[in-house]
Parts: sequence; structure tokens; C-alpha cells
Amino acid sequence: MISDVYQPYVAVIVVSIIVIGLAAIILLLNRMLGPRRPTNIKAIAYESGVDPADSPRHRFSVKFYMTAILFLVFDLEVVFIYPWASKYKEFLADDVFAPIALGGMVLFVVVLGLGLLYEWKRGAMEWE
Repeated sequence: MISDVYQPYVAVIVVSIIVIGLAAIILLLNRMLGPRRPTNIKAIAYESGVDPADSPRHRFSVKFYMTAILFLVFDLEVVFIYPWASKYKEFLADDVFAPIALGGMVLFVVVLGLGLLYEWKRGAMEWE
């Protein structure tokens, strides 16, 4: 009945339907049977265990954004270097591709090093 082309996907579709259906049933049962006792204290914004003291619209220091960007840059570095390192032996087996792979990674690490040096000179590594 089902074409041979779609046969491998039948199991995935069936499991997806079961998961979506089960999630919908659980959410519906929670809505129907769960207790609802809203109060003013429960409606107050609460974050990280500290009651809000200021307006949520206050400005953050640039240091906060510099730290976030540093984290993202070096997090992405790990995402790119680990797969490259795991395939490095295969790169060495190919005489044509080995210098390209090594050169590309050296360039990548040099650019990241320059970025780290720039951030260091700008004072992003100094905590107050």
C-alpha cells in the first residue's frame, strides 16, 4: 500500500504522531485536573531568587555584552575544532587535502588568537 520510497519513514511518522498525541493529552489533563490558585504574589516577576528592585528596562554595562560575545566566540571555537581534530588522521591520509585542512585550521586559530588579544587589550578580561 505504501510506496517503497516512503517505507523507511513510516516508523518515524508513527512515533512522531504518538509523541505529539501524548504531549497534547498530558497538557490537556494538566489544564483540566491541575489546581489553579492565582494570587498577586505569584504574579510578581521573580528571577534568580532575587525580588526585582529596579525597572526591567534598565541598561546593562557594555562589559556584560563583551563577556557574552567572548563566550560565544570561544564556544564556537570548540564546536569547530573538535570535529576537525577527530578527523585529522583522515586528513593526513589525503596528500592533497592535508595542507588545506591544516592551513585552514591554523588560520582559524590565528584569527581567534587575534580576537582574544584584542579583547584582552580592551580590558574585557578584567573583572571589577
